[in-house]
Amino acid sequence: MDDASGVLIGVSVLLGALVLVLLLRRRTPDGKEAQRGEKEVTEPADDHAVNGETAGKTSIQKKQKPHQRSRKEKPQQHNFTHPLLAAALKGHSGSISGLDFSSNGKYLASCSDDRTVRIWSTKDFLEREHRCMRANVELDHATLVRFYPDSRAFIVWLANGDTIRVFNMTKKEDGTFAYVGAPEDFPKHHKAPVINIGVADTGKFIMTASSDTTILIWDPKGEILASINTNQMNNAFAAVSPCGRFVASCGFTPDVKVWEVCFSKSGDFQEVARAFDLKGHTAGVYSFSFSNDSRRMATVSKDGTWKLWDTDVEYKKQQDPYLLLTGKCDLAEPCRIALSPDARALAISCSTSIFVYNTKEGKEEERFENVHGEHITDLAFDVNNRFLVSCGDRAIRVFHNTAGYRAVVEEMKVLLKKATNESTRQRLQQQITDAQNALESIYSKSK
Repeated sequence: MDDASGVLIGVSVLLGALVLVLLLRRRTPDGKEAQRGEKEVTEPADDHAVNGETAGKTSIQKKQKPHQRSRKEKPQQHNFTHPLLAAALKGHSGSISGLDFSSNGKYLASCSDDRTVRIWSTKDFLEREHRCMRANVELDHATLVRFYPDSRAFIVWLANGDTIRVFNMTKKEDGTFAYVGAPEDFPKHHKAPVINIGVADTGKFIMTASSDTTILIWDPKGEILASINTNQMNNAFAAVSPCGRFVASCGFTPDVKVWEVCFSKSGDFQEVARAFDLKGHTAGVYSFSFSNDSRRMATVSKDGTWKLWDTDVEYKKQQDPYLLLTGKCDLAEPCRIALSPDARALAISCSTSIFVYNTKEGKEEERFENVHGEHITDLAFDVNNRFLVSCGDRAIRVFHNTAGYRAVVEEMKVLLKKATNESTRQRLQQQITDAQNALESIYSKSK
């Protein structure tokens, strides 16, 4: 009997231990009892951003398929805040690929894969609501957009059509205006993807550049005036100068090549003539930018440097541009550079971040990190040197150009000490006061 009792006691202990283990396994790490049919979760596999904040806790709910989303639910918009962010222009439902300011400074055009081009009023940048006019790109979408000089028309590059479409401003029956696409697109000529387009400020020609070595010069009606072979193995970037005289390109080689598009006094096209080169980088050039008067250019290269150039030279007498300044930067592709119209500041976008420098000493003035949820696709200063804009997802970020204002103050103070004429002194002092007031207003609102 004693042996039998011992066996029964041992069996009871084992059964009790087994029940205890089962009860413990039925509980989650925080001590709450798990419900039937749920899996045990010990730690989150990944923290997901919710409304711009990282969700650090994982709540256990009904089992769902990963990335499951209802049809009407839009993808989460990338949230970004910064004291110098003046505005976020939101209206596009797709990724924005290109921007352009009108030459009169009143409008900003943006194009997106949502099959629209939106024309924003720059005077609304600091307002709560941002008005825009929408132009629909029928049966296609635009990847690049450029205004005509009068701002009453613009061109786009069609993603699927591989050509240019012109949009003209028309007056509707109710008295309002709208941009309407021309009935016929330009003929197809490029054999490789187009990387940039441009319209001369004179209105005399249009430029398109593809990723091979081809740049085409068109007349406004869609006829080819000239074809340029850049001989750079590939084109990384190309642009028309703001003065409307030059076309430039960069690519695999460490040089930026500049051509003059020549017309007769009567306005007839004559030729495309080589003007000058920017030589000094030791690796391929990603991008370049002109100042508003085309007397300065900025370049950024794979060698990890950016350079500022004086291009106000007599190139017909074989005078070469002067290198004014070299700065260093931490680069990440894709990479773009933008020079402010007055050449006092420049900005470089690397992947999703932006770095702003002054062009007096090359000092980094501002840094905006993770500005967009996707790679930055375009970067530009407005023509009045007040704002820097970027795109790379479904929003346009508008920043105050504080580096430009500070540069004005420093430069005018130096000139004020040298000025002997009273009217000149008053003008310089007024410029200093205006820039200081602008900075004070920006920083007071950012607090």
